[in-house]
Formats: sequence, C-alpha cells, structure tokens
Amino acid sequence: MYRFLFSSKWLGYFVLAVIFATACVFLGRWQMDRRAETLAEINRVVSNYSATPVPFADIKDQFHTLDPEREWTQVELRGSYDLNGQRVVRNRPLNGQPGYDVVVPFRLSTGEAVVIDRGWLPIGNNTPGRPDVVPAPPVGEVTVVARLKPTEPKLDRGAVDGQLPSIDLASFASELPYPVATGAYGQLASEDPAVQPMPTPFPKPATEEGTHLSYSLQWFAFGVLMFIGFGYAARQQARNAAIDAEEDEEGEDEVIAVSSPPKRRAPANRKNKRPTSEEEEDAILDAQGY
Repeated sequence: MYRFLFSSKWLGYFVLAVIFATACVFLGRWQMDRRAETLAEINRVVSNYSATPVPFADIKDQFHTLDPEREWTQVELRGSYDLNGQRVVRNRPLNGQPGYDVVVPFRLSTGEAVVIDRGWLPIGNNTPGRPDVVPAPPVGEVTVVARLKPTEPKLDRGAVDGQLPSIDLASFASELPYPVATGAYGQLASEDPAVQPMPTPFPKPATEEGTHLSYSLQWFAFGVLMFIGFGYAARQQARNAAIDAEEDEEGEDEVIAVSSPPKRRAPANRKNKRPTSEEEEDAILDAQGY
C-alpha cells in the first residue's frame, strides 16, 4: 500500500522534510543558547548589581582582565577625575533615544588610573554631532562607587576631536599621557561629593529572560509538525490509491457482465404446442363426415 513512498517524488518530499526539521532544530537550539546567555547575564545582575561595594585594592586586577562573572560588581575608588582627559562616546542610545556617554579618567590616590563612565547625554540642538552641555565631574578628591564593565571592541569609524567611537579602552589610553587600565571600566553608581548637573544615570539592566524559551519550543514544534504533515499526506495518498483500485475492480466486473451472451430458452414441450390452422380445418372436416 505504501510502496509509493519509495518513488523519486516521495523520496524528494522526505528529504525536504528532513532538511526543514533539521533547520528547525538548529534554530531551536540557537534560541536555547541565547536563553542560557540571558540567564547568565540575569544571574550576574542579581548577584553583583546591588551587592556591597568592594574596595579597589581587593579587585584591581579585574580592571586589567575582567572575569565575566564579576561584571556589574560594585567597586569603591578614591582619587580625582582628570577633566582634561574627558571624552564623549558617540552613538549611545538609551531607551530608544540617540545620545552620548561621558567617560573620564579617574586617577586613584594609589597611582593607578581607570576610566569611569559618568552617564548619558542626549544629542544636542545647538551644534550638530555634539551634546549641548557636558557636565563637569567633581573637583578634588572624590569617592566613587562604580560597577565593572568590560572594554568594548574597536570600531572602524572616525570621531571628531574630543569624542570616541566606542569605549575601546586601549584606543582611549593611547590618547592619555599616563597608563590606564584597559581590561574594564567603571559605570558610575554614585559620587561623593555629588555635583549638579549630572549626566543621566544608567537604568538597571532588565532581569526578564524574554521570549527565547517560547521561540525555541515553537521551532521544535515546527520540526515535529513537518513529519506529522508528511505522514498525513502519505496516508491520504494510500487511501486514495485504495479507493481507485476498488473502483477499477468494480468497473471490470460490469464489463464482464455486459459482454456475456444471453442464455437461450429451452424449446417448449410439443404436448403443449398449439395446432396450426391447417390441422384445425382437417379436424373440422373429419367431424362433418367428409
């Protein structure tokens, strides 16, 4: 009944089903991998974002080589900002609005230097390509609490004087007359003493895992449904073939019945045969004595 499955057409259908299902499994696993990355990021935020700040001396190595598990860790630093080294970073959208980040070198009292991202600024209206105002950091000795963030990749695009295309710490350090840690920077959480005005502080990262799990399940379901559809189509083909075969057999029986000759009736018994008119006349003449 299912011999047609070995035909070239149905084998082609099966190969297409396998390819489609394989693609669905690949996409489903990709969504699962993205979910795992999101969950790891959420775990880092939950564990480190609001934890007690760690003194710089206990974690200074992370500014040179950041362990991904220490991202968002709060660090307490004491020193002063270098206003001459202040830069704005281009193309930094926040909540769907274009703008800039403000990064400033921070020279610790121990002699080391790190980069602090003080916050976000909207695009300006006065001069194209520049913010209208860049708030200055506090002057003198400052106590800063900042969260660790990894250095960003270098972007092959230019920037006007006083701006950076990304927070690529190695490129930024090359513009400064003193060494700066290039493995991580600090995203500002608080300053003491505080000043006004301030750049817009960064919002807390989202801790929702999103739709990766539902998308992955949908892709796996699509792969299974492809084989269910293939099986249903094969079953329908087999049923239609069986119905056609049954109709062909009935048609052959009718043709045989029509082509057969009709049966001849047996001759009637002569005892019951009716006399002809000539015999009747002879009988009448005999009765009259002729």
